[in-house]
Amino acid sequence: MIVIGWIVMGLVALLSKWISGLIVINGTHSFEAILVGIILGAVARNTGILPKKWEPYLKKFETPLLWGIVLLGAGFSVKIASELPISLVVIFSTMLVGFFFIYFLGKKVGLPDKLSALLAVGTTICGGSAIAITSPLIKAREEETSYSVSTIVIAAFILLVSLPFLGKILGLNQTAFGIWAGTAVHNTPQTIGTGYIFGEEAGQVATMVKLTRNMFMILVAVLVSIWFSAKERVKGKLGKKAILKAFPWILFGYIGMAVCAVKGFFSLEGINFFKTTGKFLILMGMVGIGFGTDFRDIKRFGVKPLLVGIIGAVVVTIFSLVMVKILNF
Repeated sequence: MIVIGWIVMGLVALLSKWISGLIVINGTHSFEAILVGIILGAVARNTGILPKKWEPYLKKFETPLLWGIVLLGAGFSVKIASELPISLVVIFSTMLVGFFFIYFLGKKVGLPDKLSALLAVGTTICGGSAIAITSPLIKAREEETSYSVSTIVIAAFILLVSLPFLGKILGLNQTAFGIWAGTAVHNTPQTIGTGYIFGEEAGQVATMVKLTRNMFMILVAVLVSIWFSAKERVKGKLGKKAILKAFPWILFGYIGMAVCAVKGFFSLEGINFFKTTGKFLILMGMVGIGFGTDFRDIKRFGVKPLLVGIIGAVVVTIFSLVMVKILNF
């Protein structure tokens, strides 16, 4: 039955490509299919067009998305790799400032301690994955985990549809925007989608920066666990299964394809095939994200966590942009 979800996502992805080809802005077909796919998916989810029984299968969007990321590694270039070391400055500074700002903002407006920490971790590291890893370590309640994940998904969705337009208004180049998206957007799928909406090179840079950022997920989760253990004498244990799940294994596939391309193992036609197929699989994943975006969640978890999440996302986004400008990418 999961295949049904992939077929639906594939058909909507094809429809998105067709619609984006019809939209002309300033004489060019510049309205990306990724954005169209996300919007179509979100509209279908929130208007009840698709049968409710299909929802579990439409959530299985990560498989085509991950394969798409691996295939896009074939388009990786040495130029992109050269930008990675200095981008670590943006990653570290953004994580540090973002985490403590969001945590203390949550505490200031009266959110529970652990909910504030989960919002901070989710915004600064890797969205829902970071929350899922950190939550059991600090013994967070189920509703706190659910609230924080829902907030992060909505905030990331807002960034996904707004950052590419802001990047063009600000006149950012492909590298600068890729680093900005890679450090500012929460979840990995939304980050990659944001980059590719802006441009192919920006998508490659955003992917590499985000996968690098994800590697700090376990470290941050452990540090937060130690912090809460010291505060409350709560003992959290990071199991082997959680570590294996949190580690960004997809990074090896992406780098493997990149090495093969740089070493000349693929022909130009092969590289173009991998890139085209990878972009379509990512488009399918973005349609799946649209299907999974339920705006009714706002009513379920109230306004305060949402406001903290959005304000935190704005602060992280602005700080990341300032760092990109200071480092003159």
